[in-house]
Amino acid sequence: MSYQPIIKICGIKSEAMLEATIAAGADMVGFVHFVRSPRHVDIDALGLLISQARGRIESCVLLVNPDNSCVVEVAALGPDWIQLHGPETPNRVAAIREEAGVAVIKAVPIGSPEDVATVAGFVEVADRILLDAKPPKGADRPGGLGASFDWSLLKALDPELGFMLSGGLTPETVAEAVRTLRPFGLDVSSGVEKSLGQKDAELIGAFIARARAAAADLV
Repeated sequence: MSYQPIIKICGIKSEAMLEATIAAGADMVGFVHFVRSPRHVDIDALGLLISQARGRIESCVLLVNPDNSCVVEVAALGPDWIQLHGPETPNRVAAIREEAGVAVIKAVPIGSPEDVATVAGFVEVADRILLDAKPPKGADRPGGLGASFDWSLLKALDPELGFMLSGGLTPETVAEAVRTLRPFGLDVSSGVEKSLGQKDAELIGAFIARARAAAADLV
């Protein structure tokens, strides 16, 4: 079977850009529900976007260390996935997955061998693992913030573990990521923006096309 990674465009805020993401052939779309993010979507808009996506593309809501009331409120909107992008422990991830009744992606920030070692603790409690760059010290929000990490650190991972890759991916770097790591999935946000928080349909299309082309070249 040919290799084709799952492609997720994260940080979509408008109906028009959701349509562009679907038209470009993405597999998943991510909506950020975290007020400190420039890509934050409030609960009312979130419900509308999830409804627009339903049955057309898988939807994922990114949360950061959410409390139980937030989990329940978001789960009631019926997304396909909840992505946990904060300091959640494996026990907390398991509790959120059970409470929400929604499949969970756990993002793990990678910056050192010690970070890679923590991945194993989430394998049984999350439905997918996403590896992202560790934010710089003093950052006011999680995620790689447009930076990549040292991919060679991932040599220590269980080779059987399928993971999604994030952090510093752009239309210019995605082909190398596909060829080097063959990740299960690719997750991009700032790499397809023309300015902070503002997605660009042409960049989204280029990212997906180059990722698909690189994967098709692999045997």
